[in-house]
Amino acid sequence: MNPAVNNLVISLAAMQVARRIPFDDPQVLVYVRIAYVATQVIVLGVYYYVAQQIKKKNDQTVLKYVEPNAMNKDESKLVTTTVRDYDLAETSKLVRGVYMGLAMMAFMHLYLGYTQPLFIQALMGLKTLYDAKPVAIHVFNKPAEGDLKRPFKTGGMFGAAADPLTDKAAIDEAEKKVGKKEE
Repeated sequence: MNPAVNNLVISLAAMQVARRIPFDDPQVLVYVRIAYVATQVIVLGVYYYVAQQIKKKNDQTVLKYVEPNAMNKDESKLVTTTVRDYDLAETSKLVRGVYMGLAMMAFMHLYLGYTQPLFIQALMGLKTLYDAKPVAIHVFNKPAEGDLKRPFKTGGMFGAAADPLTDKAAIDEAEKKVGKKEE
């Protein structure tokens, strides 16, 4: 199933469960807060472990791809990196996502007083951790094939429009454009 649809189904199910939890009971609220914080600590700990595994493996295989520009296809950018650096960058994006979620939850819970999102985000944090491609490769030791092949497909709202191009023709064309700009 598509991860976006999967997230929606889990969110809706979690909302239904959250409606039955008595958040007005201070003891229940404390337990939900502890569960949320524990989930975020676990997620950050796993991402730290993934980063350490990436550094330990130190895979210096060269990775070339064309990063498309969604607004202007002529301004696509050629990216040359190593598997190590690519995986570290992807893990860094995941960590930034956790921090953004923490900031949003702090605002929603502490300032606005919402309690249900704590429960829902505790579940979604674990789901996001399970779906993270660097985690699948470096923790679950899945081979980097198919969906886990680098560069990772983003599969955004508009499908393959934002996915990196790895075919030889696209890379050669981007190298020619870089060569022309340098002259």
